[in-house]
Amino acid sequence: MDAEAWDERYRSSELMWSAGPNQFVEAELASLPPGRAVDLAAGEGRNAIWLARQGWRVTAVDFSQVALDKGRKIAGDLPVLWLCADATTWREDASYDLSVLAYLQLPADERRAAHRNAFAALRPGGTLLVVAHDSTNLDEGVGGPQDPDVLLTADDVLADLDGTSYQVVRAERVAREVAPDVAPDVAPDMAPDMAQPDGGSRTAYDALVRVVRRD
Repeated sequence: MDAEAWDERYRSSELMWSAGPNQFVEAELASLPPGRAVDLAAGEGRNAIWLARQGWRVTAVDFSQVALDKGRKIAGDLPVLWLCADATTWREDASYDLSVLAYLQLPADERRAAHRNAFAALRPGGTLLVVAHDSTNLDEGVGGPQDPDVLLTADDVLADLDGTSYQVVRAERVAREVAPDVAPDVAPDMAPDMAQPDGGSRTAYDALVRVVRRD
């Protein structure tokens, strides 16, 4: 799906994703000392805005200008730089303390490029956090893309970083409870009906990878 198509998606709703940060982004990063961060495929900037509120200086990168404009309006005077660029081709010198990629679901070659770009932007000691719909979610979970070619595992993320030097902090499948009527971190037409007959929550499965770049 290209940038123009995503522009249309973002125009179609007041807020496509939830206003608050992804739960794993918040849980994994809340204790990190603030520095310079990049949020790749930031969308409307919910994670970038949360990071800025924690004291980070954030660059929010997305190829949808419509999404960035919405994020900029929400962020107000928070220290976020809104940059229209494609995560698969965006490159920056190793100057960031944190790179975040949340729910960027792409075919393997494009995914690998985005992961390596995010890692390459880190200075030694910097943290890369990737959260994405896990491959097992297709058969075992709820929501998420229904195309197996854009799903992944934690091992896939580590394989994408082959040849680089890092320390693994966490690399595993994680469960995320999704309540009825709450967006499951997917575009609307990618999500099946999520409500249980009794109105209870359902479980989605994500891949979570957190690594620290070595020298």
